[in-house]
Amino acid sequence: MVKRLFDLVFAIVMATITLPIVALSALGVFLSDPGPVFYTAQRSGLKGKLFPLYKLRSMRRRKPGQEGSVISAGSKDPRVFAFGRFIRLTKIDELPQFWNVILGHVSVVGPRPEDPKIVETLYTPYDMRTLDVRPGLASPGSIYSSTHGDQLVGEEDPERDYAEKMLPIKLSIEQVYLDRMSVGYDLQVIWRTISLIVQSLAGRKTWPDPPEMAAAREHLAKRGTVS
Repeated sequence: MVKRLFDLVFAIVMATITLPIVALSALGVFLSDPGPVFYTAQRSGLKGKLFPLYKLRSMRRRKPGQEGSVISAGSKDPRVFAFGRFIRLTKIDELPQFWNVILGHVSVVGPRPEDPKIVETLYTPYDMRTLDVRPGLASPGSIYSSTHGDQLVGEEDPERDYAEKMLPIKLSIEQVYLDRMSVGYDLQVIWRTISLIVQSLAGRKTWPDPPEMAAAREHLAKRGTVS
């Protein structure tokens, strides 16, 4: 109840404050690559229920019949246009997701939602615990993905790299979040996310392991294999 009230108030305030930024960025997206400025992705939410996750589009539109990987190769992904790279770095592309919070699809902080295909094919039974709570805009796992993604996920086979190198650690860090959930921890995750954005804009490229890593390794050992 307290978490939902915080989510609602925080999201309404932030959606209002950031509306001019979203509008200007939407114009930047259109001028960079004419077409729809918003992108809707299906994600697995609470108890696996699917919902539409809203984002500003940062990749070039696919040609008819063209298929693309659901995994991005981070800053190296050739599908991302220049302005798209900027809104990804600053997380501006994710500002429309405050509407997902208002609609009750996600919380401000919680395990980052995944593509349903990834949940279906790569989650082990142990991983399913991360679907027991509402997913979030920010999480320790998403911070790890931002700081270590370029090192772990390459251009050659991003789906394999994500499945083998990133996802197991990311999900194990989300398990640590579930163990430690509290208002204070949520505020800490929000602050760490803001700090990450500021330091990335300042040019920082290398990052230490997150404070959850030691506990995450214990969860990683219990994770098992994909069923």
